[in-house]
Amino acid sequence: MKTVNLSVLPPNPDPQPDPRPNPWYANGLRFTCTQCGNCCTGGPGVVWISQEEIVRLADHLRITPEQTVERYCRKIGGRLSLIESRNARGEYDCVFLREERIARPEKDADGHDKRVVHTRRTCTAYAARPLQCRTWPFWSENLASEEIWNRSSGRCPGMNQGKRYSLERIAKLRDATDWPDSAPGSK
Repeated sequence: MKTVNLSVLPPNPDPQPDPRPNPWYANGLRFTCTQCGNCCTGGPGVVWISQEEIVRLADHLRITPEQTVERYCRKIGGRLSLIESRNARGEYDCVFLREERIARPEKDADGHDKRVVHTRRTCTAYAARPLQCRTWPFWSENLASEEIWNRSSGRCPGMNQGKRYSLERIAKLRDATDWPDSAPGSK
């Protein structure tokens, strides 16, 4: 078993606060997670994970931090990211994304019984997900312009829907360096 010294990993870089006093989202934004899993799959990417989050994830998984790094992380430029795997559609899924097909009975337009199959995607480490996941979609990249926000909402059906987040709350999520007290979610 390969041992990874967590103390030599550099901390995540400090976020860059938005210098504008009144950004385009000054009146707030809406978001409620639909648990579609779209933010956990797509083109190849990175999900940065800090030393402290590795310990939290290890506790959640009931394994050591070293085992967590060995099984679920990859090193990129001196930092750690969760690993991805290629799915049948050619997308890159987070290692903790699980997809299941669920059949349930429904009635068609004529009132006849039929079986409808839905796909549900869930995070198997949701309670210990990293900061990057907890603060979606309030990332600086998504907040750079209204056009970029709306483009991102094309893949995320929870954006522009549901709970309204104030400018102050958005800034706290965008600039968070540790788990926020109340992360955006489905409730």
